[in-house]
Amino acid sequence: MKYKLLLVDIDGTLLARDGKISAGDRDALAKACHSGTKVSLSTGRVPQACLAIINQLSLNGYHIFFDGALISNTETDEEIYVKPISKHLVRQIVDFVHLNQINIDLYSATRYFIERETWTSDIRRQFFGLQPTIMDFTQLWLKERIIKGTLVICSAEERAKADSFRLQFKDSLSFSWTKTPAYPDVDFINVVDPEVSKGKALEALASYMGIPLTEVMVIGDGTNDISLFALAGLSVAMNNAPPEVKAVANYITLDVDHGGVAAAINRFLL
Repeated sequence: MKYKLLLVDIDGTLLARDGKISAGDRDALAKACHSGTKVSLSTGRVPQACLAIINQLSLNGYHIFFDGALISNTETDEEIYVKPISKHLVRQIVDFVHLNQINIDLYSATRYFIERETWTSDIRRQFFGLQPTIMDFTQLWLKERIIKGTLVICSAEERAKADSFRLQFKDSLSFSWTKTPAYPDVDFINVVDPEVSKGKALEALASYMGIPLTEVMVIGDGTNDISLFALAGLSVAMNNAPPEVKAVANYITLDVDHGGVAAAINRFLL
């Protein structure tokens, strides 16, 4: 099978604890592109947090961001698919976090909003390269198209507050858990429209590109990649993925610290 589209996750797949892409993975991706395979990123990250990676890998094309809520080209800012959180839900989110003193990050396609500086905003700056817009969220739902929120958890108190948030919005929002090897003790909970998933975004991207799903190869390590594995012609889990992700993959490659992406590309694409 000649796979025409390769979809690759970022954190825990391309990026290890040091936040860098190995030379082997970088070279393998370049060879895949040179061979005619389209390569796209699929991530819970916002576009701004992927620019350096996209430029480093010379990936000109469309990528999946926000766990599947947006497909866009960062060079042209063209969007081919977007599922924002409805304005009335954003208003309800803001009311709830204010009432319960919960910190949440909110994102439009181009901006990152917080109400106050916290330890999480330091992570956004230092690791993801994001500069926040600090503002009162009360009127945000009127002014901005919000695509994603994120709850960041490190303490028992933050986890309890996140659990109360999930219980409140369990029927009206979708939640996915992500981690990055750079912060192994931190959980990132992405909050998106209930119809959002990486799998649905893959369907939209493959349709737009005219590529059958059977000719798509995906590589990932997180539970948010499971919806991709169910659709792609070939699903590859990193060896550092949790058991429930490995269980539904067609193949398990090496871990992120030992060139798992390159090993999979060399086995199935080159």
